[in-house]
Amino acid sequence: MTLRHPILAELDPARPVLIAGPTASGKSALALEIAERQGGTIVNADALQVWSCWRVLTARPPAEDEARAPHALYGHVTPDRAYSVGAWLAEVAALMDSGAGRLIVTGGTGLYLNALSRGLAVIPPTPPEIRAQADQLVREPGGLARMIEALDSLTRARIDLRNPVRVQRAWEVLTTTGRGIAAWQAETPPPLIDPAAAHLLVLDPDRDWLAERIARRFHVMLKQGALEEVRAVLPHWNPDALWAKAIGAPELVAHLLGRIDLDEAAGRAVIATRQYAKAQRSFFRGRMRDWRRIDIGG
Repeated sequence: MTLRHPILAELDPARPVLIAGPTASGKSALALEIAERQGGTIVNADALQVWSCWRVLTARPPAEDEARAPHALYGHVTPDRAYSVGAWLAEVAALMDSGAGRLIVTGGTGLYLNALSRGLAVIPPTPPEIRAQADQLVREPGGLARMIEALDSLTRARIDLRNPVRVQRAWEVLTTTGRGIAAWQAETPPPLIDPAAAHLLVLDPDRDWLAERIARRFHVMLKQGALEEVRAVLPHWNPDALWAKAIGAPELVAHLLGRIDLDEAAGRAVIATRQYAKAQRSFFRGRMRDWRRIDIGG
């Protein structure tokens, strides 16, 4: 087997590896090669790949790849369950306690990887009635602006106010607890994985290379059954549910409901995926400056 990237020769097999990167950048392939060459359990750090209803649409590793090395926390959460970064972190802690050995944690959800390597504040869960109120408010004209106005000044200065998910989460925490999310985060406990004792990698692909790969991958997903996956969840479709945030799902739902044709749905999904990759890059640049950049493509 030949090395795909010289970084593999620099990795200490005794250290955990954390691999971030935008969608479609090749994180899973790199994690698999590390696991096969050096050993370790590949752990999912993608908030959409945890859901049992998605495999093709979220580009979860195929069964043949899962058979080549131990994998954990993929497709294990049913859509009727609540899930959060705190729940994910608890499951990673359980893996570490179970003797899973060296972890190779890979995914595009920066919040998961940050929580693992920097710690996570223990914030009380949001009651369903407040979550429902927040869901309704964010859908109303001007609702997001009212949420932002209600936040404490420290939280407004800390979070990305352009991200509706972050704003809603901050509003829910304040409404539930009476304290801003920034105050809770100031009490963050030590991280599960010491960043000084781990390899922290961010894949940094060439933009044109990634754009072409995203488009090509979505059309492959359609051939592999992505539309059938969406058709299977259509009777239970809830656009506010976390599992429904899978990139491409709303567009394919619109097609199945007869609102747009399949070509338009695919085009919109590719654009949404590129926008998501752009947001991921922004997060990695802002919050993972101390991680090692790995050039890909170009």
